[in-house]
Amino acid sequence: MEIVNTNKNGHTVSSREIASYAGKQHSHVMEAIRKMEKSWAEVNQSSFRLVEYVDGKGQKRPEYLLTKKESLYIATKFNDVARAKLINRWEELEQQVQTNQFQIPTTLSGALLLASQQAEQIEQQQLLLEQTNNQLNAVSTKVNEQASQLQKQAPKVVFADAVIETGDSCLVGHLATLISQAGFSIGQNRLFQLLRDLGYLGNVGEKRNKPLQHAIEDGFFELKYSEYLDNNGNKKMTTVTKVTPKGQAFFINLFKI
Repeated sequence: MEIVNTNKNGHTVSSREIASYAGKQHSHVMEAIRKMEKSWAEVNQSSFRLVEYVDGKGQKRPEYLLTKKESLYIATKFNDVARAKLINRWEELEQQVQTNQFQIPTTLSGALLLASQQAEQIEQQQLLLEQTNNQLNAVSTKVNEQASQLQKQAPKVVFADAVIETGDSCLVGHLATLISQAGFSIGQNRLFQLLRDLGYLGNVGEKRNKPLQHAIEDGFFELKYSEYLDNNGNKKMTTVTKVTPKGQAFFINLFKI
């Protein structure tokens, strides 16, 4: 896969290339990008660019084309090796651009055109700096608000930390009880629905109410397997979704704020 040149001012990297760096399936990377897009849009007032490509079978498939800043934001979801590869790729690309694109004008018209382009670049950089400052101010305000909320919720944070110390996984129904004890009244069915809506549990078919792979990798859920005999004496396998101590603390803090 290659970096795709989108315009004279910049380049993009595809979600497929990020998947190759991270050693993950492209569908998993697409899922991670979709979940991270909401937070990005809140800060930057822009969404990621979603396009189509034609795979080896001639079928159209979706992929994201991300700028450098967007791709490095997405890379925070993956391991250090993937981030290092992506950073090296961007550095290599930028060095190529600097080497190949800059030429000293030999005519008056060329010099005037270069001066105009440089003035435009300076104006764009100033605008970007202003946007960055606004984003930093917005983030700072949000952090202060969250810090204030955490201070008010300190007793409940202690309660959630105490859950981790027990070291026991629990059923989603028991998690609903723990969350209610922490101050947010919720029942088992409503909690299942929220966990599906938030993208932690599957929605349909055999995956319904089963943890998605990223939720297992994050250490929030685990699947317990067991065998039983049906009415005909045949062995059957069943799976039960359980919330780890880490997941219990995470969701208690998530729903109480």
